[in-house]
Amino acid sequence: MTTLEKMGKNAKSASRILAVAGGKKNAALHAIAKGLRDCAEEIKKANAVDIENGRESGLRESLIDRLLLTDARIEGMAAGCEQVAALKDPIGETLSGSVLENGLEVRKIRVPMGVIGIIFEARPNVTADAAALCLKAGSAVILRGGKEAINSNKCIAAIMRQAIQSVGLPIDCIQLVEDTTRQSSIEMMGLSDYLDLLIPRGGAGLIKAVVENSKVPVIETGVGNCHVYVDESADLEMAANIIFNAKTSRPSVCNAIETVLVHKNIAAKALPIIKARLDEKNVEIHGCEKTKEILGDSIITATEDDWYTEYLDLKIAMRVVDSLEAAIEHIAKYSSGHSECIVTEDYENSRIFTAGVDSAAVYVNASTRFTDGGEFGLGAEIGISTQKLHARGPMGLNELTSMKFIINGNGQIR
Repeated sequence: MTTLEKMGKNAKSASRILAVAGGKKNAALHAIAKGLRDCAEEIKKANAVDIENGRESGLRESLIDRLLLTDARIEGMAAGCEQVAALKDPIGETLSGSVLENGLEVRKIRVPMGVIGIIFEARPNVTADAAALCLKAGSAVILRGGKEAINSNKCIAAIMRQAIQSVGLPIDCIQLVEDTTRQSSIEMMGLSDYLDLLIPRGGAGLIKAVVENSKVPVIETGVGNCHVYVDESADLEMAANIIFNAKTSRPSVCNAIETVLVHKNIAAKALPIIKARLDEKNVEIHGCEKTKEILGDSIITATEDDWYTEYLDLKIAMRVVDSLEAAIEHIAKYSSGHSECIVTEDYENSRIFTAGVDSAAVYVNASTRFTDGGEFGLGAEIGISTQKLHARGPMGLNELTSMKFIINGNGQIR
């Protein structure tokens, strides 16, 4: 039996105890929060090794930012565990019920998934966030992070495991795969005897590899080729502010925008206003020919690849479009199905856009940076699902559960 198979077997055993743990789950989450705060210096020391290694290996600054754990981010992880503890426990919730003509009482209730596997890349805060959500949802979790964050992840996982054990839950409710080679990912994708669900969190390459190779059911998350369309009726200052926020507030995250589409009738006026805001953060603009005509030679000529690209950096693509319908067509062709926005003062155009754009989150006059479980009032989320089966959009506690039917009778036979 391989190391991962042993982890899977241990997780299965732990999951059966966790499924009926009740209030112990909240006690474990509070213990994790305390452990993270008490061990903040230890976490930062481990993280500093990852940051140094990342810089030596040539990681760009936007990825270094994803990797960095500050006091504020560690406190955010701890507070996140407490917020999850405060959420209503979904397990055992009755989703529907009825009494049949034969007297059988049929109830559909929410139950844990069982064992959830998560493969993720350079953000070590995912280690705590994902474990907390899975724990509250009653499922054991096997985490497999990237090599960039391995020291941070090992430190955080050890703290969490000690915390859950201290309240009487099995230590293997949370496990970390310490082998960061490609082989461990491939093996994890094949653990269908132990994993009930596999969630990839990271770039397009990781998600594509998991979707194409996994024998375990997968929920796709993360890739965010997000758009803002500036309608001909838009308030241009509002549009510039939304674009500036959605691109520059944290360019390395999946709900940051990558492409701006501008209606041709207002392009000559709108584009210089938008560029002036983006220039405040030295955003590199890749534009279509019309964009270059208006903004000049500082604009890099956009290629077909630019429209597909999730930059995760201070770079953005711009295109002048002939109509609202053309904007919707562009999004349909190039979007990853994450988050899109229309800036408009025309109600009918907003209605057409929200009905016609097939993405998990569609905004009218607001930044795409709000696509987040906490911001949506879900308390927390494990990722943004860009598919339609089982879960779509921010995946909170309910999306990490399954269901089963409970039938009560008094001797009925068929």
